[in-house]
Amino acid sequence: MRPFRFGVQSYTATSPQDWRDQARRAEALGYSAFHTADHYIGAGPALVGTNHPVQVVAAVPAMMCAAEATSTIRIGCLVLCVDYHQPVVLAKELATIDWLSEGRLEIGLGAGWLKNEYDAMGVPFDAVGDRITRLADNIALMKAFFSGAELNVDGPNVHAVGFEPLPTTPGRVPPIMIGGGAKRVLGLAGREADIVSINFNNNAGRIGPEGVGSGTAEGTSDKINWIRAGAGTRFDDIELEIAAYFTVVTDKRDATLEAMAPRFGLTPEALAAHPHGLFGSVEAICDMLVERRETYGISYITVGGPVAEQFAPVVARLAGK
Repeated sequence: MRPFRFGVQSYTATSPQDWRDQARRAEALGYSAFHTADHYIGAGPALVGTNHPVQVVAAVPAMMCAAEATSTIRIGCLVLCVDYHQPVVLAKELATIDWLSEGRLEIGLGAGWLKNEYDAMGVPFDAVGDRITRLADNIALMKAFFSGAELNVDGPNVHAVGFEPLPTTPGRVPPIMIGGGAKRVLGLAGREADIVSINFNNNAGRIGPEGVGSGTAEGTSDKINWIRAGAGTRFDDIELEIAAYFTVVTDKRDATLEAMAPRFGLTPEALAAHPHGLFGSVEAICDMLVERRETYGISYITVGGPVAEQFAPVVARLAGK
């Protein structure tokens, strides 16, 4: 059984200093990773259609700023949308973050899903199969880049031929996290990832009840099986991560569930068992996480920045155990 690790995800800040302070607080509170996300459009009708909150910072420079502000915590992104980045440029940017942070990078990659954002930025929103193929090609490039050998990757989605990748550190390869919530992408993650980030099935192209409904206890069991099928004999080498989007540390668990469940089209009982939700006292949440690790094998839990301080007692009790 893998020991517990905990991450914080944030993508908003009131000032540059606030961004640095968030990373430092996560480190001081015992979290092992500080992540941002990879979204670009601000408030307006395009964003309204996504149901997604505004992301203030761009992922790559924000990751480097967080790395510079800290000394031990891992830095990453849940997850970088490969369609938003030129593959070789992204690989070099990530290699630079890993080099400058002396090995504290987690590489999070995904196929993209937020249709209105694609449309608003003029990025073609191709069929999901095409997006996952591009993700696979980017993963192959990333692994080749960190090998340090001369690159010879030539395909329809990625071209990197005839040069050595720089900067890299011999013998050091950052862990690759692949995120997703549908069968094909999770099979790919099982084959290729060091860390699999289990997410909603976001095929609807927006945040909504369909995605939340895909993340129930039954839906998560299906996702674990898809990862296992892709991984084969390497399944036990994979670290499973999940974002606890709905986290409320409270002594009024039942009332909280009664109030929140209708927003997602779920019963309070289904929301209580939802693997992306954590509701209750510190002790109750600790017990729940131990039980879910036994059930699903999930040992890496990420919470949102606004609840990082509230959740810190759980981290203090379980991290590394």
